[in-house]
Amino acid sequence: MKQMLRGKLIMLLLLSMIVSFVGFVACEGKKESTEFVGFPESFAELAEKVKPAVVNIRTEITVKIPGSPFRHFYGPETSPFDDFFRRFFKDLPDRELKQKSLGSGFIIDKAGFIITNNHVVEKAEEIKVKLLDGREFDAKIIGRDPKTDLALIKISSLFKDLPVLSLGDSDSIRVGDWVLAVGNPFGLEHTVTQGIISARGRAIGAGPYDNFLQTDAPINPGNSGGPLVNLKGEVIGISSAIVASGQGIGFAIPINMAKSVIAQLQETGKVTRGWIGVSVQTVTPGIARAFGLKEVTGALVGDIIAGGPADSAGIKRGDIIIAFDGKTVKNMSDLPRIVAETPVGKEADVTIIREGKEMTVKVKIEEMTEEKLASQMIQREKNFGMTVGNITPEIARELKIKDEKGLIVTKVEPNSLADDAGIEAGDIVKEVNRKPVGILKDYEGIMKVTQRGEPVLFLVKRGNQTFYISVETS
Repeated sequence: MKQMLRGKLIMLLLLSMIVSFVGFVACEGKKESTEFVGFPESFAELAEKVKPAVVNIRTEITVKIPGSPFRHFYGPETSPFDDFFRRFFKDLPDRELKQKSLGSGFIIDKAGFIITNNHVVEKAEEIKVKLLDGREFDAKIIGRDPKTDLALIKISSLFKDLPVLSLGDSDSIRVGDWVLAVGNPFGLEHTVTQGIISARGRAIGAGPYDNFLQTDAPINPGNSGGPLVNLKGEVIGISSAIVASGQGIGFAIPINMAKSVIAQLQETGKVTRGWIGVSVQTVTPGIARAFGLKEVTGALVGDIIAGGPADSAGIKRGDIIIAFDGKTVKNMSDLPRIVAETPVGKEADVTIIREGKEMTVKVKIEEMTEEKLASQMIQREKNFGMTVGNITPEIARELKIKDEKGLIVTKVEPNSLADDAGIEAGDIVKEVNRKPVGILKDYEGIMKVTQRGEPVLFLVKRGNQTFYISVETS
């Protein structure tokens, strides 16, 4: 009997131990499942991998300081106060001052090519590059592109033993992904900061092709030109700009945008861009409704250069471009960048929406030149900074326009001639220079014979009022 009791006690004890063990394992498994997958314990190995290919760039320029302080205001020529100044201080010679600045960059191949920002080396007379191992080199500029703030410089190593960084894919980076920024903020060499991608596709007014990655990895003066890398150590961005009054707001040029620019600089020392001869504007929710769009997307064509590629292809004012060369055009700022990156001479498919219908046309890309940009600006000035269009059935329904003949003003640029004269978006233009305008061809015909410098008289209807507005041209 005692042996039976002893056996039962042993069995109960063993069973209790098994239950406790299973419960412990279950709790451990449950605890493990709540941990963040991929959360790095340390960035030390990544930093060690990246830092050797990041360089400190020191530049030097010569600044001339006039002997007479009045020349600061009147320029390098003799100022009207020079005689007065000489009477008391005699002749003071002009002086030269060496001005130094710091920036960052990174090596992309064994031949010594280094990517940095244009503003780091733009006016440099002398460029010195220092590596992590202490070696210093003289560098020369291979090419610069102010429009994207990119530059390519080169150093030469006899041993061809330069460390390099590989270029990643910035299109695959997601908001929330980890990144490291490496550079020389305030001259503090090879500083590593950590953060995430805060946003993509930021336009900050830095240039015509704004498409920045935003990050909260601390970026400071001196970081410019340094790499922004992913957890594989691949460069996905180039540190470029900061918000001085903000914290945790830095901007980097996406590496995919830089690849084509750098390749051209490496090959020819300059950048060639595509051009189709259109000016576009933002598709607002109101415009989307007026044009019968299912969503707010695309770029609205406001102006077309006569005889340009878009004009030859049959693209018209009022068309909405939603895709170009296989790439989606989500907003106005996408189109100039996509067109610029398209090879000159290529026939690109352009998907547009016209009168609510989707269609595709082919446009042959031409090279952008300063002359073409100038002609585009002249046309924009001749249109007084306003965009007009036909009153389509969709616009008539949206704005509750009944049986009105004329053109609708769809946009007025701030501080333009039209804006100064008092023309507003939504106005209906009924006459130009005392001639009725019912369709765009009427308006364009009058504009072609309008002389620059002469005022243009518009008969405008706004609400229930009809009145004249004179636009003074320059």
